[in-house]
Amino acid sequence: MTSPAIAAVVARLQQRLDELPMDMQHRRPFLATYLRTTEAVGVAVAEGRFEDPDWVERWDIVFAELYLTAHDAYLAGDRANIPRPWRLAFDSDPQLPVLRHVLLGINAHVNYDLPQAMLAVIAPEDFAETQLIASRRRDHERIDEVLSARVRAEDAELAGSRRLIDRALAPLNRLGSKRFLREARQKVWLNVDSLQAARLLDEDAYRLRLGELEVLSAARIADLLAPGQVLLRLAVSGFGVVLPPP
Repeated sequence: MTSPAIAAVVARLQQRLDELPMDMQHRRPFLATYLRTTEAVGVAVAEGRFEDPDWVERWDIVFAELYLTAHDAYLAGDRANIPRPWRLAFDSDPQLPVLRHVLLGINAHVNYDLPQAMLAVIAPEDFAETQLIASRRRDHERIDEVLSARVRAEDAELAGSRRLIDRALAPLNRLGSKRFLREARQKVWLNVDSLQAARLLDEDAYRLRLGELEVLSAARIADLLAPGQVLLRLAVSGFGVVLPPP
């Protein structure tokens, strides 16, 4: 059983998956992975595994909307309004290994979209409420439990598309995935703080910092496409990005 509101988001993701054009089938692995992960979050919300399930539900809906907006804009040919990390992910070589396409999507959605989604459901004045903001951060971190529980299943989904050496390294890759996902979420919270500080100044300051985050997230793509065992490399070097001091 999943949260009804998140079930509606899952239905929208399923519709996009069902209607994906034939020449964009390389985008299917990320979309399918994201659909299953969103469904898992909905189950966790319904089970009351968060301190404030209603808040997590609102956050997850806003988060998904950022992806859906970019996805739909690309299909409509509205490239000018697609953030660079998503545009590069969508434009990537269809012949790339499936895992690389998934990682390109995670980069755009976690490193770039997630801090924005968090701020959208945390009012500026909430940051002055120490207990409230601590609760928000704990719920943010609890998502790691949901993601970690999905790693083995998602690894199985990708197994058929991997080379023999990749399959042999699967246990290490799963550990690496858990590590870099946790590390990325920790950096997301740092970026939330940086964007919040800019938001308190004015809209221009916020847009400037968001532009910096867009550049950093787009630059991360070079690491994701570099040759070698990408999951193991990310477990060591990190997946997330951090905004520098203003």
